Amino acid sequence: MANNTKEIRRRIKSINNTRKITKAMEMVSAAKMRRAVASVLAIRPYAHSAWSVLTNLARVFEIHGRGLLEVREVRSVLMIAVTSNRGLCGSFNAQVAKKIREELASPERLKVNRVGTKRIESKVKDGELKIDFITIGKKGESVIRKLGREIVATFPELTYLPKIEDVRAVAKVAIDDYIAKKYDKVVVVYTDYVSAVVQQPKIRQILPISKVDIEKMIADIDVHAQELGLKEPKTEYKIEPSPKEVLEYILPRLIEMQIYHAILESNASKESARMLAMRNATDAAGEMSDSLTLAYNQIRQSKITQEIAEISAGAAALSQNH
Repeated sequence: MANNTKEIRRRIKSINNTRKITKAMEMVSAAKMRRAVASVLAIRPYAHSAWSVLTNLARVFEIHGRGLLEVREVRSVLMIAVTSNRGLCGSFNAQVAKKIREELASPERLKVNRVGTKRIESKVKDGELKIDFITIGKKGESVIRKLGREIVATFPELTYLPKIEDVRAVAKVAIDDYIAKKYDKVVVVYTDYVSAVVQQPKIRQILPISKVDIEKMIADIDVHAQELGLKEPKTEYKIEPSPKEVLEYILPRLIEMQIYHAILESNASKESARMLAMRNATDAAGEMSDSLTLAYNQIRQSKITQEIAEISAGAAALSQNH
């Protein structure tokens, strides 16, 4: 390390300024994380009600195997990727990008289509499987473009606390393309919020509507569902005007809820990751500042000791001359 005290003072000042910025960003992210987590918790009652209704209507899933319930051999897949618009959030975006690359490299799971007890495995080769994307967040859009994949729609404005109405545009693209048989399967890749320090990238099938994936996604909302007594209900429903018409209304709302849930989970994960990243940056800046301050004091002490030694030597020399 250079013995230049002026340069060290400049570095200490710069690091302390950076520390103030990262500390402020940590506090902002902590506040945003609390709001994002509160939004995830707020949709639990609706999710539980949906779980109850869909469990009782599961037999209808088997009866009406058309439209959003039609199971086809998978030749093309639409993947909805949920990321952030900005960086400085640790490995949040990198984890989603890694998950996407893994799915593209080994698409065996993507080639399986299922609804209830129905399961169709596609016989197309990996290179013949078409995979297009809808991106939510600019970081995901950048990753997909680098991979050379087609993006059919992008929604950068949905990266922080959207309303359910804002998600309907995403759901409409997915639903319309699926019904038009442009895609045989629609999945969403997002980051599941487990805790403030743990976030897990996940992929869920949303079309055709799979009872298994619905239950998994709702279980992610509340891992203590069974402890709360939310067991499979025995209720019988009288449906008017007909099961078909009711399902035609309910199913699009269900798809919107799944996408909405994925975005809210990603928002909570993103702000948690950013809070931890800024906290780590603040701690690292503090350690660097302390280290440089110690080095600065050591250099000053060394110079003072040298000057004292020189003065003492000069005084001793004068005393000998006299």
